[in-house]
Amino acid sequence: MTRVLTDDLGQEVPLADTIERVVSLVPSLTEAVAATSPVALVGATDWCTHPGDLDACGVTRVRGTKNPDLAVIRDLAPDLVIANKEENRELDVQRLRGHGIPVWVTDIETVPQAIASMRRLLVEVCRWAEPPWLAEVDRLWSGEVTTRHTRVVVPIWRDPWMVVGHPTFTADLLARLGYAVPSPGEGRYPHVELADLDDPVLADLVLLPDEPYVFTEDDGPEAFSRLPIRLVSGRAITWYGPSLIDAWESIDR
Repeated sequence: MTRVLTDDLGQEVPLADTIERVVSLVPSLTEAVAATSPVALVGATDWCTHPGDLDACGVTRVRGTKNPDLAVIRDLAPDLVIANKEENRELDVQRLRGHGIPVWVTDIETVPQAIASMRRLLVEVCRWAEPPWLAEVDRLWSGEVTTRHTRVVVPIWRDPWMVVGHPTFTADLLARLGYAVPSPGEGRYPHVELADLDDPVLADLVLLPDEPYVFTEDDGPEAFSRLPIRLVSGRAITWYGPSLIDAWESIDR
């Protein structure tokens, strides 16, 4: 029996009555599926690092988020492939659908959208019981946006420097923790000159995550002389899923 539901982009997706084999092309959603129905996860990208036992559990790697191995995915015969508007290419989604593989595309720019999208995916699409971790995420993040008091810039790349802008999931998450993310340029992830970035007029603090660019104590902080630096987990501020519990507990408010 086949159902038809509409994904986050308004695309009708034909679905099997039971979803038993899932390939995830989104690290955040890989973790969400693994924490909800681990036996269903049969494929994930090379960037899917959580949980750490995916390889030991027999999950097949399907290359990267931007260059997935479509032949390997087809051979896995998934009931569903999970993708994301920002993280995956529309061309790959179209090619998979052209081979008759259902692809569910998510579109997430805020924490409430993340919670609603994951609940739809896991409960309505996959017909699994709502996991306790999702209920806890909903409880933790259900309050109003915190009054903004600290302005932060969040580089995601260097040489050239790129930072988090608006509208993005990371900016919304940080706002809910009391951090205002100024927009030093146009677009969701604007390019910015370092001289303009290291400016107390713009921000009070620089948050350096360890992904997508791996900022470390020896790579990143030395570029800033006028603003204080804090190294943070990239997973905590860019992933949605069970990581939202870690984000709530680990990021200073």
